[in-house]
Amino acid sequence: MPVWIYRKISSMTMPQWFSAWSAKAAIKYLKCLIWLGALIPVARLIYLGVSDGLGANPVEFIERSTGTWALVFLLLSLSITPLRHLTQQAWLIAVRRLLGLWMFAYACLHVTTYLWLDYQFDWADIVKDIVKHPYVLVGAAALLLTLPLAATSNQRAIKTLKQRWKSLHKLVYVIGILVLLHFWWLVKKDVTEPVIYSLVFALLIALRWLPFSNNRKS
Repeated sequence: MPVWIYRKISSMTMPQWFSAWSAKAAIKYLKCLIWLGALIPVARLIYLGVSDGLGANPVEFIERSTGTWALVFLLLSLSITPLRHLTQQAWLIAVRRLLGLWMFAYACLHVTTYLWLDYQFDWADIVKDIVKHPYVLVGAAALLLTLPLAATSNQRAIKTLKQRWKSLHKLVYVIGILVLLHFWWLVKKDVTEPVIYSLVFALLIALRWLPFSNNRKS
């Protein structure tokens, strides 16, 4: 064992040992719960598909479901920083990227459903739909902005980009606004869901910038 590791370990008190172990265990189990929770909506869609339970318009059902879950994971990822400040549990940051990647995964499923199941990759009709319905263009813009975030969600990118990484990932706020605008324009009559998600987003932004601690690092 290297001397510096031995010195670090031997200098730790029992509460420090317990705290370090607890954080690692919490991260492990929380990531497992996130994976399980993220796979349940997909399993549900598969089950409803084979049991003929997707309703009169299966494609629309899948589009709405995957789009909603993309928004849910976006909001969950935004909740990590204020939750960390409120609880003073720094280890929560370790699951933020995983939530963001699941947001990206569901966004890709949402767009794939639109391009493949809805329009069979008929690009002429897709262009016409974009011109007719601006909410499609707004949704596409949101997806494009998630691409650099997903591509840089790894330790190598963090080390390479350094401070620029944080600046780049602030695009998540723009993405949130575009996704909510996409949702508002998509819904025609009942705006209950867009209102709820918009209020949650606004609350998370407000909590994000309130000075919960004197030493905020993220």
